[in-house]
Amino acid sequence: MSPYAEPLLRPTPATRRAVIPATPSSKPAITPNWFAAVMGTGIVATAAVSLPVGGTWLRPAATVVWLLAAALLAVLLTAAARRWRTVLDHRADPVMAHFYGAPPMALLTVGAGTLQLGPAVIGPAAALAIAWTLWFAGTAAGLFAAVAVPYLRFTRHAAAGPKTQDAAFGGWLMPVVAPMVSAATGALLVPHAPAGQTRLTLLLSCYAMFGLSLIAALITITMIWQRLALHAVGPARMVPTLWIVLGPIGQAITAANLLGGVAGTALPHAYQQGFEALGIVLGVPLWGFACLWASLAAAVTVRTARQGLPFSPTWWSFTFPVGTCVTGTAALAAHTGSVMFEVVAVVLYAALVAAWLTVGARTLKTLVN
Repeated sequence: MSPYAEPLLRPTPATRRAVIPATPSSKPAITPNWFAAVMGTGIVATAAVSLPVGGTWLRPAATVVWLLAAALLAVLLTAAARRWRTVLDHRADPVMAHFYGAPPMALLTVGAGTLQLGPAVIGPAAALAIAWTLWFAGTAAGLFAAVAVPYLRFTRHAAAGPKTQDAAFGGWLMPVVAPMVSAATGALLVPHAPAGQTRLTLLLSCYAMFGLSLIAALITITMIWQRLALHAVGPARMVPTLWIVLGPIGQAITAANLLGGVAGTALPHAYQQGFEALGIVLGVPLWGFACLWASLAAAVTVRTARQGLPFSPTWWSFTFPVGTCVTGTAALAAHTGSVMFEVVAVVLYAALVAAWLTVGARTLKTLVN
């Protein structure tokens, strides 16, 4: 069964197959949640570039991490392509199906790193071409997941599973946050789009995906808050998924500011000022909520760790969501000139690197064993 919330739902046929003990000759299962490792690794590289201080001397290390993320993405995509029927079987799992949002975000994260760090390695032209390809592929897959996964939840999973009110968890955000990642990474491509209607279409599409994802995420976060308030935290393995809530919040701050910064390249001057202001007017309040949620998630995580927090792929939830808070805080620092945001961005990045090293080491140890 999915390691994310196995006590919450009854096993489906796909889940029952997943819990059968592996024989020595069996191949490891390919599940969508493993793409979270690509997301968590890629955000370490892209967040380094966004830092208000230290970005220059961190660039060589960030480039190495980006290459690692790209290699991991290639391995997982190859494995998934070879066993695509098994990958599709997870759509019947009411828990694992939500992590179909991870592969699109993995594509988008590596694509952003390619645009920011790739030119020094493979040349500007190749880096831009790959970035466009990964963005279109990730965006198409992300939009499909944003519709298909909630549709499955509404029409099949809810009908097949038990009628409980405590099913909502952080993983429900995975499919709906993917378009927000498209909006944030698409902002990096706006200046590279041909001027005129093409650039305007890209900019407006990114803003549309920004709204699509933000509203859906706020609805889902409300459901998660309700579950926590009425039904307690849940099993220990599920606790790390609380950190996923920071993902859409941090990415929304990032997207609003990045899009506002390039709006003037496609929109009249009057709209440019409005969209630039939106990044701060919306970003700062969202940043405040992110602080609240991070405090709650940290308190619950510490409490659970004292009682026993077993390692599972959910630990990758400690990486990408925190990385989006780094990029969002760095964007606010750049647009406001606030020293406070600069300091917090650096501190959060240090925490991100520590979390990534810890989770990466535990993952390697688990795979080796």
